[in-house]
Formats: sequence, structure tokens, C-alpha cells
Amino acid sequence: MKTLVQCDFDGTVTEEDVSFFLLDAFAQGDWRRLLQEYKEHRISVGEFNTKAFAMVTADKHTLLEALEGNVKVRTGVHELVNYCLREGFRLVIVSNGLDFYVKAVLKDLGLENIEVHAAQASFHPEGMKVHYVGPDGKRLDDGFKEAYIKSFLKLGYRVIYMGNGDSDVAPAKYAQHVFATGDLLAYYRENNLNYKPFETFIDVVRDLEQMSQFQL
Repeated sequence: MKTLVQCDFDGTVTEEDVSFFLLDAFAQGDWRRLLQEYKEHRISVGEFNTKAFAMVTADKHTLLEALEGNVKVRTGVHELVNYCLREGFRLVIVSNGLDFYVKAVLKDLGLENIEVHAAQASFHPEGMKVHYVGPDGKRLDDGFKEAYIKSFLKLGYRVIYMGNGDSDVAPAKYAQHVFATGDLLAYYRENNLNYKPFETFIDVVRDLEQMSQFQL
């Protein structure tokens, strides 16, 4: 069976959430109030990002410049990419974060060829505009990661999921194998679900190599 690795970005590929860093630095308003509403499930992740980044009036160059030297990437990302290439696995980043910084960070790592699906952002003097487009080409307000994993399953892939956050809980439930850290790990532990914990992608590669001996 063909295999696809669906990987989150903020807090998974990176150690911290890049969008939070940018909002702390540039949002002109109380974006953390919106974050609290999202955490309490009173607004969707799409609504959170749309409203929060509307508070940012800085241009793309300014935002990317601020990230230089401030983004820590989880150890072993190149090892994971090389493993997937070697095994013929399709590696896809599906993120509720914004496409412009996800692609910029990957480019800095020499990994600009990785497939990325994330929120589309445009820059305006009155504030950024953010929207999500699902695999069918239609706009989504919620369920972005779920929409993609469902589309991959329909294409006949076995999906390995890697994530760290609350927004990874729903899509991870569709995966055949789950690698979890952070809040996703806490959820899987609390609910006694099947998962593999990880701190680095070297952990992930080691576990994948062991699992491959048993046909995953």
C-alpha cells in the first residue's frame, strides 16, 4: 500500500508556534483573547487566524525579516525527509499556519520542494487577509487538516500522522499510525489511544524503521 506522511508545522516541524511569535511582535490588538476563545472551542481555527492576522499591517518582507534567527526547527527534520524519499513515502505539510512563513522556513532549510498546504495570506495596509482552501479548491473555515487527510485516504494512501496541537486531534483519528507530542500527546495518553510519542524526528525515523519490519 502506498504511504503518505501528513505532518503539522507549527510546534511540530518547529519547536514553537511561528504564528504566535509574529502576532506577539506585530498584532495591533488583543489577539490572545481570540486565542483563548479558540482554545475554549468558541471559534474555529480559521476564524482565529482570520481575525488575529487582520491586526497585522506589516508587509511580508518585514515579517520574514523578523523570523530570521528566531525559528528553532525540531531536530532530525532532514533525516525524516531523507527517510521518506528512501522509502517512497509522500511527505506533506498540512498546517493551519500561514503559507508564506511555512514555505520560507522550509526554503531556509533547503527543503523548498516539500508539498505544503496551509492558509493563504495576502498583505494589505489595513491588515492581512487569511483564508483556507481545501483539496477540492473550495474555501474552508474549519476542518482544514481533516479535509486533507480524508482526501489522501480516498486516494488510497495509508496515512502516518505527526502533530502536536489541539487542532491535530480530529485529523489524527483518521490515520493508521500517529506520532504525537505536546497537546496531542496529552490527549492520546488521557484517552488511552494508540500512538507513538516523539521529541525529535530522529525518534520518528527510528520507530518507522522498527515498524517497517512488521509492515507498519
